Amino acid sequence: MAEQTPPYWLLISVLFSSQPLTPALAMTLHEAAYELYSRGEGSREVAGDLLSGRVTNLRKEMALGGIAGPAFEAEIETERGSGTVRFMLTRQGLEMMKDQMPATPARPKYLN
Repeated sequence: MAEQTPPYWLLISVLFSSQPLTPALAMTLHEAAYELYSRGEGSREVAGDLLSGRVTNLRKEMALGGIAGPAFEAEIETERGSGTVRFMLTRQGLEMMKDQMPATPARPKYLN
């Protein structure tokens, strides 16, 4: 049985958006933010059929009620105009993504 991607509302929690977010837009932002978080990078460009812009890792942890996770901000251009989205990756979503990633074999310390 093929693994399915979890619904976007389990992966991302939007704190503010000046543009309406579609599921496809939310997943695009999630994918960019997850890569930034995983690699420890500061920002990256995003582009697709419906949007272009930049996602920035704010390098802060945020909590809103029972939801917590690393914070991000995106400046985007969509067919509806430009906008800003502030969001966090949920801890539940981070755990789900980690469980879905294929395990990489440990690299030996010594080449001998």
